[in-house]
Amino acid sequence: MKHAFVFLATGFEEIEALGTVDVLRRGGIRVSTISITGEIKVMGAHNIPVVADYLFEEADFSAADALILPGGIPGSNHLNTCTRLKELVLQKSKEDVILAAICAGPMVLGGLGLLEGRKATCFPNFEPTMIGSIPTDNGVEKDGNIITCKGPGFMFEFGLTILKTLRDEEIAEEVKAALLV
Repeated sequence: MKHAFVFLATGFEEIEALGTVDVLRRGGIRVSTISITGEIKVMGAHNIPVVADYLFEEADFSAADALILPGGIPGSNHLNTCTRLKELVLQKSKEDVILAAICAGPMVLGGLGLLEGRKATCFPNFEPTMIGSIPTDNGVEKDGNIITCKGPGFMFEFGLTILKTLRDEEIAEEVKAALLV
């Protein structure tokens, strides 16, 4: 079974993180939520507390098939300053793992140079943080192993694109139909 990891920082965008988890789990992907805060309970941007599956330091990322970075402010800023997370993203980028980021989350990939020459999208006005990218206005952009998304209104398309990439089109279409998307 494919395994995806969704990283939670204080101030993460709840719908982007949890909606993506839900879509992927419906499609048969094992998804683990990971707190980078040192606390198992993480407060979202809209004051919704979420209990993560693991603390970053306890998780085993060796079999990761996807790393997912939700947006939200200040959540994305916290992800972007987490050295351990950035080291993991760089390491997994060399292993052709899916790297997915939504809303302001692509700033992490841009800051690491992983968007250089790639099409990418993000929340309006965050384009300068996608260093080296070819910004588009699309809701979701997939370029190689990198999937970026404009924001919460495109969460279903984001989750389904990740699902299609990790599994296949047929499974993604089944989940899409069941969700009435």
